[in-house]
Amino acid sequence: MRRTRLVTGELTGIMAATLSAEEEQATRQFLEEINKWTSQHGVSPLSRELAVKFLMARKFDVLRAIELFHSYRETRLKEGIVRLQPQEEPLRSELLSGKFTVLSVRDPSGASIALYTAKLHHPNKTGNHVVLQALFYLLDRAVESFETQRNGLVFIYDMAGSNYTNFELDLSKKILNLLKGAFPARLKKVLIVGAPVWFRVPYNLLSLLLKEKLRERVQMVKMAELRHHLPRDCLPQHLGGLLPLDAYSWNQQLLAGQNGRIDPVDELVGIPLEDMSIHIPGPKSMRPQELLAHLGRLQRSGIHQEYDDLRKEPPPGTFHCAQAAYNQERNRYGDVLCLDQTRVRLKPRRDERSDYINASFMDGYKQRNAYIGTQGPLDKTYGDFWRMVWEQNVFVIVMTTRTEEGSRRKCGQYWPLQEGGQEVYGHIAVVNQRVDHHTHYNHTTLELHNTETCEQRQVSHFQYLSWPDYGVPTSAVTLIDFLGAVKRQQRKMVKALGLQWTGHPLGPPMVVHCSAGIGRTGTFCALDICLSQLQDVGSLNVCQTVRRMRTQRAFSIQTPDQYYFCYNAILEHAQRQGLLPANQ
Repeated sequence: MRRTRLVTGELTGIMAATLSAEEEQATRQFLEEINKWTSQHGVSPLSRELAVKFLMARKFDVLRAIELFHSYRETRLKEGIVRLQPQEEPLRSELLSGKFTVLSVRDPSGASIALYTAKLHHPNKTGNHVVLQALFYLLDRAVESFETQRNGLVFIYDMAGSNYTNFELDLSKKILNLLKGAFPARLKKVLIVGAPVWFRVPYNLLSLLLKEKLRERVQMVKMAELRHHLPRDCLPQHLGGLLPLDAYSWNQQLLAGQNGRIDPVDELVGIPLEDMSIHIPGPKSMRPQELLAHLGRLQRSGIHQEYDDLRKEPPPGTFHCAQAAYNQERNRYGDVLCLDQTRVRLKPRRDERSDYINASFMDGYKQRNAYIGTQGPLDKTYGDFWRMVWEQNVFVIVMTTRTEEGSRRKCGQYWPLQEGGQEVYGHIAVVNQRVDHHTHYNHTTLELHNTETCEQRQVSHFQYLSWPDYGVPTSAVTLIDFLGAVKRQQRKMVKALGLQWTGHPLGPPMVVHCSAGIGRTGTFCALDICLSQLQDVGSLNVCQTVRRMRTQRAFSIQTPDQYYFCYNAILEHAQRQGLLPANQ
């Protein structure tokens, strides 16, 4: 059999072989189509080498290769696998952990052999996010070889000797989902070795996760059966083969050649700069215990200083529209303005000079435009507010202020307060159908009637009543319970629409406002983002979240105490969920 050692030189010699005339034609067609997309999004054109990588993975079927390209970049964005720094911790340690490596031989067909060893994974030490970063990075490097692109990849998922403590269902799901259609490699086979009983029953993960065509190439095998699939001199000794396994050599050799190199995959992903504000897990996310230690080290004064450092960072945009003379009266406060880059634009009308409203699109956790952060409506902007709600297909409005606080007017009474009440704002009539009073909030069901189109919709209005202006709630529990009620209602309304809703699975933007639309509004959104990430990947980063928020709704989170409250609220929630010991 042919044995080929994978060396660094091979990884860089991508185009050593030539393509057939048909393959060259497919490459030109693929690049023409993809580079229309890169041009529209203002990113660098795709290189020929990377184009060939995607085409090889789909046997030069141009349409399937284009589909793979977008699936791949969307998966990387969704999982936060962008701007990887392989020489920095914790990614460097994960790359050198030996969990994943590429063997020094090829199978008889010339395919590379990649190995993932489950028993080396310790969830209490390394989060799934870092494991996926390392897996993406090393697989990308492995298939830079033209020979691997042409002959494919065999993936051995070694579960032999792993305990339940080495295993996380979500991680396995993500690895299998990656292999089933989001990775640019010609996958020859996936061999899951020594899968424990708790992986195989009571249900078969493979049948749940994999498409039929790929399922034929994915097999659960006992260790003794491996030699029926690969010759012994292609297998490491611990799996019954003849190959001495140095799980670190390929990885070390690879990293040694990466100093100062820009990851070509980052260029490939080609995410427009405005998309980078989507809240995704970053490299410095903290688990609850680490968050607790961080707070313990810095104390209140240190967290206040962390906030002060954020506050000094200038907004990354302009405020020209908000500062225009004819829009000044639409701002509740002269120093709380909308960035031009993220402001909500009202649809043009013949009788309106401006499309301006003091409202900003804000991204949520893995969701573009999850919120619209806005000021409390003024009497003169009620019509604009309800136009925006209608035009943006809003289901839920979150109000975190009272209309008056301490004898000061904080927000206009922009909806009919009493059950059965009706008001008309511009061309939107609003009917109060029902008010449900809870201890800390009111939930009002409103029906909107568009008098121009004769359409009607239902909107849920939530008003939180226990949050002092400039201050923080006395209990995080009540605010987090309020947040839970809001999100349940959003899910319920999305589900009720069924196939009629074709937007993001989590629904249209939620409108969130207080008085200025930055303090309590920012705190509410930051908590939602952080707790969503905690639920998804078990870690979060308050500072990163607030920094990204402020690039969209300038000056979000108005006081050091609101910022400090975010930390304490998250820890209080983690304790309630059993993620921290009760005495901490």
